[in-house]
Amino acid sequence: MLSACSSSLPAPPNGDPQVVRDRLAAAGDIPYSAALKAVTQSGTERLQLMEGRVNLNAPFTGRTTDMTEQYTEDVVITRQKVYRRATGTHGPWQEFPASAAKGGIPTDRLPAYVRLMLDHSASVHQDSEPVRVSARLTPEDIESVDRAVGRNLRPATTIDAEAWIDDEGRVVRVRQKIHFASAPDIEGTITFTDFKDAVPIKAPVGS
Repeated sequence: MLSACSSSLPAPPNGDPQVVRDRLAAAGDIPYSAALKAVTQSGTERLQLMEGRVNLNAPFTGRTTDMTEQYTEDVVITRQKVYRRATGTHGPWQEFPASAAKGGIPTDRLPAYVRLMLDHSASVHQDSEPVRVSARLTPEDIESVDRAVGRNLRPATTIDAEAWIDDEGRVVRVRQKIHFASAPDIEGTITFTDFKDAVPIKAPVGS
């Protein structure tokens, strides 16, 4: 059974799903860039922090810095590949197919992800701006939007998902609490700010 509420924010819904559909439908189709901050944590322990600038409303590309307790890496995301190298070094870049580098949120298909939530009895919270949508999903649900992301989430039982949509139809924040049968929950949050024109992204020199 699919639940419509997120356990982390218990405020009752007071909005119409059509409001969200209308915002998404009215969004412009011009590519743009945004500052990205992505945090992954388990309980109070931060597992990963990624910050940078990425292109949206287009193939997902960008430049970020990825930090954990074990390493800090520079990351370049192109349409076909993702390049990674330890920050401050000058050696060769590691490269991976773009699909293999995806995580647990379909970042390049966020409008479709929100529509998926609406199709699964999502609650719409219009108590403030931007409008918040929340729903409970399964890995199989998410696989229908992004096969690679859905497969990454297959060890999970359910995902409590939330998304915030501004008055221009942009998805400005996504949060997922991922539940497992015999492991602690993992929470991932991506926030987009400082919207500007799209930025050119090329493979790094020496890759």
